[in-house]
Amino acid sequence: MRCVLPCAEIPTFAPLEFANKTNPTMQQLHNYVLGAWMTGEGEGIPQYNAYTGAVISTASDTGLDFGKILEYGRQTGGPVLRRMTFHERGRMLKALALYLLERKEKYYTVSHLTGATRTDSWVDIEGGIGNLFAYSSLRRRFPDEPYYVEGEPVRLSKENTFIGHHILVPKQGVAVHINAFNFPIWGMLEKIAVNLLAGMPAVVKASEQTSYLTEALVRDIEASGILPPGALQLLVGQGRGILDAVQSQDVVTFTGSAATGKKLRAHPALLRHAVPFTMEADSLNAAILGEDAVPGTPEFDLFIKEVRREIVTKAGQKCTAVRRIVVPEKLLDEVQAALSKALSQTTIGDPTVEGVRMGALINRLQLERVREKLALLAQKTPIVYGNPEAFEVVGADARAGAFMPPVLLRNEKPLRQHISHETECFGPVSTLMPYKTLEQAIEIARLGKGSLVSTVCTYDPYVQREYVLNAAAFHGRILMLNRDSARESTGHGSPMPMLVHGGPGHAGGGEEMGGVRGVFHYMQRTAIQGHPTDVTRVTRQFQPGALQTETAVHPFKKYFEDLFVGETLVTARHTVSEADIHNFANVSGDNFYAHMDATALEGTPFTGRVAHGYFVLSKAAGLFVDAKKGPVLLNYGLDECRFTKPVYPGMTIGVKLTVREKIGQESDPAKEGVGAIPRGIVKWLVDVQDETGETVAIATILTMVRKRGALQT
Repeated sequence: MRCVLPCAEIPTFAPLEFANKTNPTMQQLHNYVLGAWMTGEGEGIPQYNAYTGAVISTASDTGLDFGKILEYGRQTGGPVLRRMTFHERGRMLKALALYLLERKEKYYTVSHLTGATRTDSWVDIEGGIGNLFAYSSLRRRFPDEPYYVEGEPVRLSKENTFIGHHILVPKQGVAVHINAFNFPIWGMLEKIAVNLLAGMPAVVKASEQTSYLTEALVRDIEASGILPPGALQLLVGQGRGILDAVQSQDVVTFTGSAATGKKLRAHPALLRHAVPFTMEADSLNAAILGEDAVPGTPEFDLFIKEVRREIVTKAGQKCTAVRRIVVPEKLLDEVQAALSKALSQTTIGDPTVEGVRMGALINRLQLERVREKLALLAQKTPIVYGNPEAFEVVGADARAGAFMPPVLLRNEKPLRQHISHETECFGPVSTLMPYKTLEQAIEIARLGKGSLVSTVCTYDPYVQREYVLNAAAFHGRILMLNRDSARESTGHGSPMPMLVHGGPGHAGGGEEMGGVRGVFHYMQRTAIQGHPTDVTRVTRQFQPGALQTETAVHPFKKYFEDLFVGETLVTARHTVSEADIHNFANVSGDNFYAHMDATALEGTPFTGRVAHGYFVLSKAAGLFVDAKKGPVLLNYGLDECRFTKPVYPGMTIGVKLTVREKIGQESDPAKEGVGAIPRGIVKWLVDVQDETGETVAIATILTMVRKRGALQT
């Protein structure tokens, strides 16, 4: 089946008719800078109702002193955030998320003006708030300190009196976020959640086209008093000149078109001060249908459903939207028919009207741009579904609002006709294209020259593996979609907070979010060198070779606050016997030959029956544990363990137990059980040594230890 509009008819769309822009209730938005709400100079940029074309507000930041604004963030917000620990910053994010969630309905009301359906707005509003929750929870991956100690120490000398380590501290600048128009809330919250957890303030330059929604959110954030002064500032206008004021400790992120991003990346101030610049650009994302996914299979139906959703969600105004639909040549017509049928069931109009499932583009200016790009594409790749000149709109005037129907184009020769891989319509427009072999499908995906995301829909494990390994270098994320993952899959277009969001090449070459990785983007990694004792004092993490201090009181009798890093218990000693080995084998059921059969040791590293490694560790626990009830609540786990030397019957072992690190935990009197108890986690270095003083086993164990006082949630 092919329903093709003649190419000659496409490039000459009828001129757009713009609605009356007068609005007596129009107001000028305010910027939140320097601790106050301020308007910019001049009339400002008009902002339009996506359904009526009427002006709803104007936005300007002209005349504001960007140098003072950035310096205010550095000098006012920065010091407060840097003094806070990761746990304190994380609890701050949680409080903010809860506060905003209670007020979400007002944001839905404003979001409607952007052309978004309730579902579209959910991604923007509750998805953004969800990012705050996600990064609040991430605090548990960090110490209860303002800094982070990364990796393992590096021994730099023969006698271990000189070592190196890496520490990350918050940059002492400001994060400048330049955001796109399509996600006014999520675009801000997904970035500030990361920089605030890292301990860095932000200046957000919202898109002047939809900053009215961002301003509504920031007004509530400011009113909450949850963030310290200077932690967040908002610009609602064009922000022209803001990059002139950046300095070496600042970080700049950009979301938007690749063309604009390239210009900003080359800004003289960024180059002069070597300012980190992260770019997340719109890209020509591809969805690939496997050859096994023929009509009648779950994968075929899932593919049609996913691609249809990506075309119509946010009216196609997503940087992650599917722009290229790559399918087996033999299935091209069937995919076109099925997708056309699915798209024909999409009702366009004002989503406050029952049954409407697709809204409008954000304004007529964006509609004009989409139509221009569509005309360019249609000259080489004909439209096979959708007519931009004739479509029905429910509950609104198509001539006044920024409406656009879903459109499918068809590129019969995608390896030769490259316009589909070079031109993006930032709207509900996508192009079908065939492939003959999996290698061709991978090559077509690569022709996007770097994308944020790609989907491969198949139940064939070979196709999955080959596609991922050969296409991954060109994508920031790859979704493997099939019957097994579909029920809980978050979909092609949804980046997740704990995974990187970005992509190589045309997609900008950057990474946002990404859990711990994203936080590090706002921190400075520094190598520190010195004696293990000095490194221990700086990091508050015990380094092997550092001073170990014995005290008269057993450490298991001490509360969390009373323990100190480097505090050490030297235990009594135990001589291992054959009876120990037999007894442990009987208890554990571990009758491995090296422990039980002295005749089977030829060709092994052992010279005789060897004690179980876990016996050595268990015996070590028996040596260092204080049996009486005290502040230690429970054994929390084992981080790492190595058995470094065989232990034979007749050898004598003892333990040096040292406080390696302390991590405070939150308590809540309203909870039951452990959650209500003021407590912390203590990491202990367990160094098991033989009679010569040589280490035979080394491990890090964790205990939960009671505190004297409560820790606020």
